[in-house]
Amino acid sequence: MHLQAMAVTLPPVDGHPNRVPFEGVLTTVNTPSDKAPAGARGHRVLLTREAAEKALPSLLGMAIDYRPTWDGHDNRRKIGLLTEANIAGPNLMVRGYLYARDFPDVAQAIHAHAPHTLGMSYEIADAKVEDMRAAIWRLTKVTFTGAAILLRDKAAYRSTTFRMAEEQPPAVSPQLAPVSPQPSAVIR
Repeated sequence: MHLQAMAVTLPPVDGHPNRVPFEGVLTTVNTPSDKAPAGARGHRVLLTREAAEKALPSLLGMAIDYRPTWDGHDNRRKIGLLTEANIAGPNLMVRGYLYARDFPDVAQAIHAHAPHTLGMSYEIADAKVEDMRAAIWRLTKVTFTGAAILLRDKAAYRSTTFRMAEEQPPAVSPQLAPVSPQPSAVIR
């Protein structure tokens, strides 16, 4: 087994109300996606291990986002921070914190429904594709710009996972309901 890991160490703060830990499998390396991700023009993709290893530093400090319908990305709904990334076997694992006090409705929905229902999806820029004519695009270089929490069946890689770190897996996972967005306060 080959292991590559990086982390940003935040000082521990017992009981911090806005720093709730999470962990998950963001993607698998050297494995074709189950379906085409957004932005891949209908092509499935394969993130090479080498590209993922080189891009690990770009994951640290990036945001994690969600969409209220749990079906994709919304980079204007950033609800947490990625602080750790490692590759163990085929899995690119991540850890971080959700801003649970700032987004209590989202944290409550995740607590009620993860880990069996939710997965993750990466966000990238500056991707290099080995052969744009190939049925499966082999990504040889990427820069990670964030990640999203979404329903596993909506993720390009269905083997991804997401769970609150202190959470125990429930015996039966209920269907995930959309989260009603909270109106933003505007200060003039």
